[in-house]
Amino acid sequence: MHRNQELYNFLRENSRNLTEEWHQNIDKENTAGVYASSDPDVVSALKEQNHEFHLHFIELFKKAEGEFFQDFKPWIEKIASDGEHVKTPIQFVIKEFKNVRNQYFDYIRRFAQLHPEIAREEVDFWYDTILKEMDEVILRFIEATYKYSQGVLKAQQETINELSAPVISLTNRQGLLPLIGDIDTSRAKMILENTLHQCTQRGIQHLFVDLSGVAMIDTMVAHQIFQLLNALKLIGVNATLSGMRPEIAQTAVQLGISFKKMDIKANLAQAIDQRK
Repeated sequence: MHRNQELYNFLRENSRNLTEEWHQNIDKENTAGVYASSDPDVVSALKEQNHEFHLHFIELFKKAEGEFFQDFKPWIEKIASDGEHVKTPIQFVIKEFKNVRNQYFDYIRRFAQLHPEIAREEVDFWYDTILKEMDEVILRFIEATYKYSQGVLKAQQETINELSAPVISLTNRQGLLPLIGDIDTSRAKMILENTLHQCTQRGIQHLFVDLSGVAMIDTMVAHQIFQLLNALKLIGVNATLSGMRPEIAQTAVQLGISFKKMDIKANLAQAIDQRK
């Protein structure tokens, strides 16, 4: 424990040197992203992030593993979502984690040279500790990066779905829902939820649902579109369906969906003219 404290103090005193030596030795011709940047602001931020890493990592010589990673977690998550690191291919980030690990091996050798009385077994123990904990840091960073990227993809998909099913307000409390492109089950569900919400929010009493931009839908999606028309009735919104292609009509018939109580027009122009 006494030696751990001495090593901790040694590394803490050299934390800035660790950062400067690391950045100076980056092979900038064979890397990419944040590590190849010459922008002074990016470089400054990168060095500060690296120094913060050292202040956290050095604590492994003082703290229990559970407390060590609990305190380390915010840094790991911050770097995983950092804009410059997100733009950097993951293999280059892992490479720099390994370069930093090798720095620690080198600094332990330096520390051991300053203290010849230290047994080889103790040095090997420190090597094993650094190897084990750095591997765990890398693993947790990869997990945090994946979690962040999945969150971004989900948010982007939700935005795309919202933009791909906009309710356009017309005159006299009328609205238009133009559906364009392929519709899968996930998007159909989003269309149902967004349309009901937007109609209620905007006080729309009659909605034109135009399918002329939809080339093909499967039976499940066709069922959900007709569910949308029924749900609109439940919230007091009348609907007119237009632009239904023969393939979609055939799918609806196969599902046993009745058109008797639905207002259906051949095209959008005809539907709007009727409501004037």
